[in-house]
Amino acid sequence: MDLSPFFPASLAAALPLAWLFLGLAVLRLKALAVCVLGLFLSLFLACLVWGLDLRLALEAVLDGTVFALIPILWIIAAAFFSYNLSQHTGAALQIKALLGGISPDPRIQALVIAWGLGSFMEAVAGFGTAVIIPTALLLSLGFSPFLAALVSLLANTVPVAFGVVGIPVQTLAWITDLDVSALALAVTLQLGLLTLAVPFCIVLCVTRSLSGLKAIWLPTLAAGLSFALAQFLVVLAMGPELAAVAGSLCSTLCVVLTLRLFPIKTSWSFDGRPPSPADSESPLLLRAQLQAWSPYILLFLLVLLSSKLVPPVHLFLGQFSSSLALYSGPGGKPLIIPWLTTPGTLALTGALLGGLWQGARPFAMVRIYGTTLRRLAVPGMTIISLVSMAKVLSYSGMMQQLAGDLALLAGSAYPALAPFLGALGSFITGSDTSANILFGALQKQAALLLRLDPVWIAAANASGACIGKLLSPQNLALATVAAGLAGQEGGLLRVSAAFAFPFLCIIAVLMFLLQPFPLGGAA
Repeated sequence: MDLSPFFPASLAAALPLAWLFLGLAVLRLKALAVCVLGLFLSLFLACLVWGLDLRLALEAVLDGTVFALIPILWIIAAAFFSYNLSQHTGAALQIKALLGGISPDPRIQALVIAWGLGSFMEAVAGFGTAVIIPTALLLSLGFSPFLAALVSLLANTVPVAFGVVGIPVQTLAWITDLDVSALALAVTLQLGLLTLAVPFCIVLCVTRSLSGLKAIWLPTLAAGLSFALAQFLVVLAMGPELAAVAGSLCSTLCVVLTLRLFPIKTSWSFDGRPPSPADSESPLLLRAQLQAWSPYILLFLLVLLSSKLVPPVHLFLGQFSSSLALYSGPGGKPLIIPWLTTPGTLALTGALLGGLWQGARPFAMVRIYGTTLRRLAVPGMTIISLVSMAKVLSYSGMMQQLAGDLALLAGSAYPALAPFLGALGSFITGSDTSANILFGALQKQAALLLRLDPVWIAAANASGACIGKLLSPQNLALATVAAGLAGQEGGLLRVSAAFAFPFLCIIAVLMFLLQPFPLGGAA
C-alpha cells in the first residue's frame, strides 16, 4: 500500500522527530516508550511513504542496533562500571576528600567541585553523575540546595562534548562519516570562549556580585584557561577520548597552584563570617590517592599506548578488528570494530586493573558489572531505538529531505541555526550523544546543500547540544532530586535559561567569525 499521496514528503520526514519532541518535552512520557514508538513510526513512514523495501528497513534497524551496542553502549557500560567500582572500593571517597579539602572558600569549592570534579565525572562516567555528585558534595559543604543544583548544571555544559571517553564526538563522526579529529578540533574552537566564561559564571552565581569575583579572578581564569588549553592540546595530539579528562584534571591542578602562588587575601563566606576548614572524610595518603585514581591513570596510559603516537602498538592492536556489512542498500557501509583499541575496551581494562589494585575481588567486580548492565537496560534500549530510528531516517531519504527543507528555510543564516538545532536535540533527549545521533547527519546534509564546511556545521550540533543540557527536563530533574528540590524544576529552568540562550548566541556568532578557517572534510 502506497500512502505517499496522503503524506507530503516534508511532513512524513518531520513526523518522527516531531513525535519525539511532543512525547518527551511536552507530554513528559517515558523516554523508552517514546523512542520505541518513534522507531515504529519511522519504519511505517519509510516503507509506506518513502518506498523503502521492508527487508532494507529491517537491515537498517539491525545496523542501528549493532552500532548502538558496540561503539556506544560498550563505552558507556565500561565508564559507568568504573564509577560503580570506585563506589564499592571507597575510591570515590578519596577523590571527594582530596577535592573537598582544597579550600574552605565557597567560591573555590564551587570551582573545584562543580567545575573540576563535575567535568571529570562527565568525562569518565556520565549518566547524571556529573550533576548528582557535585550537587550532593556542595550541599554537605553548606551550599543552599538551589545554588548547589544551579552551579552543577552550569558546569555540566561545555565539558559534555567530550564526555564519557569522547563518545559524543565519536558518535557524531560515525553518524556523519566525517573525520573525528577535525570534528573534535572544531568543537574545541566553538566552545573555547565559553570554556573561559563558565567558571566566571559559576563564581558569580555563588557571590551574586562582581566584588566577590574580583578577589579570585586569577584562579577563576586559570580554571577556564587551563581546561581549554589542555583540551585543545590533547585533541590535537590524541583525539577526543581523553580531552575532558585532561581538561578537568589540569583545571583543578592549576586552581590549586594559583592559590599556592597567589593566596586569597580576603576570605569569603555566605554569611559574612570566615569560612571554616572543610572536613575530609578520609586521610589524604598518597598511596590511597594513587589507588583511587588508578583506573583513570591506566585509561590515560592505555589510550596513549594504543594511539597513533605509538605506531607499532597501534598497528598490532588494529589487526584485531571486525567488519560487519549489515545494510545492503544504497549508502550502506561496513561497521568496523577495532576490538582492542575501542575506548570501551580500554576503559574496561583500566577499571579492572585499577579495581584489583584497590582491593576489589574478581567475583565482586563481576557482580558490579552485572548490576551496571541491569541498570543500563532501559537507557540502553532507549539508545538502541534512537540510533535505529536515525538509521531508518537516513537510509530512507527522510533525513536528506529534512536537511533540504532547513537549508532552504535558513539559507545563508544556517550556521547560526546549527547550534540551536543541537540544543533542541539535547533538550529533547537530555544527551549530547543522542542529539548528535538525531541531527548529526541532517546538519552535514544541510551544509553540503549550502556549500558550507560540513565539519564546522556538524560540530556546531555537538557544541549547541552541550548548552541544551541546561534546558533539558531530564537534567533539571536530576539536579532537583539531588538537591532535594523535587518539583521546583521550573524555577531552576528560568535561571538556567538566562545563561543558556546567551551561550547559544555566542556560539552562533563564532560560527560566522571562525567559519573561513578550513577544518577538514569527510573521512
